[in-house]
Amino acid sequence: MDSENKIQFDSLFVDQSYHLLGVDTNPKCSLQISFIYPIDYANRETLKLVQQQFVSGFFGDEFIDFSPKDVAEKYSENYLATYKAEETNFIRERENHESGMLESWYSYHETSHNQIVYNRNDIISIVNFTESYFGGAHGSHQYVNRVVDLKTGKRITENDIFIDDFSDGLAKIIVNEIALANQVEVAELENIGFFSIDEIYPNQNFFVDDTGITYTFNEYEIAAYVVGPVSVKIPYEKIQFFLRKGSPIIFMLF
Repeated sequence: MDSENKIQFDSLFVDQSYHLLGVDTNPKCSLQISFIYPIDYANRETLKLVQQQFVSGFFGDEFIDFSPKDVAEKYSENYLATYKAEETNFIRERENHESGMLESWYSYHETSHNQIVYNRNDIISIVNFTESYFGGAHGSHQYVNRVVDLKTGKRITENDIFIDDFSDGLAKIIVNEIALANQVEVAELENIGFFSIDEIYPNQNFFVDDTGITYTFNEYEIAAYVVGPVSVKIPYEKIQFFLRKGSPIIFMLF
């Protein structure tokens, strides 16, 4: 039976910035966060576990024991403290470099948001996205996917979904789907920026919805930076023989 989960959500927003040494003409850091999180569910114990999955998926495992509201404050404190620690280096290097060069080196930013892409049948799929720049040649873009079982409050992993020794077979399907999406043969992937296709394997970074399972490979994981993050959606019919008996997504096939 297809039904929406009876769980309520709220959201919080962070918008902070700081100029080095507190001087408006100096480079600055900026932090923007938009975070959706669950606030109400019939089973309070399960709600707490689900909140932990939202927090750890978005902010990192080291914050798993923080409440959704407290974690945003703590994360912001850490971000600003890390930036302020650069002030000593900034003072020293300002004497030896042009201001324009320092501006590019010390102008940091981070923008993060999450999205609930599936919320039915006791399963919640979340996509967390972060764009950041900490000096250097270019910024980074990262996707962290998480699937949560609302019956238990725990994260659904590949081992929950697939049979033993699924990895090699699923890897071939993933590579084939990447080639199909790029309209090239598998053997041509390395010519368009991908690393060794023999090293592309399931990476636990997936989400599910009504029609399939989607894997995301972040920058430099399987391809050069210019390729960007790679998302691969696999229809359920292509992985049905790898599904474990009692898999939490087995019902999607019917």
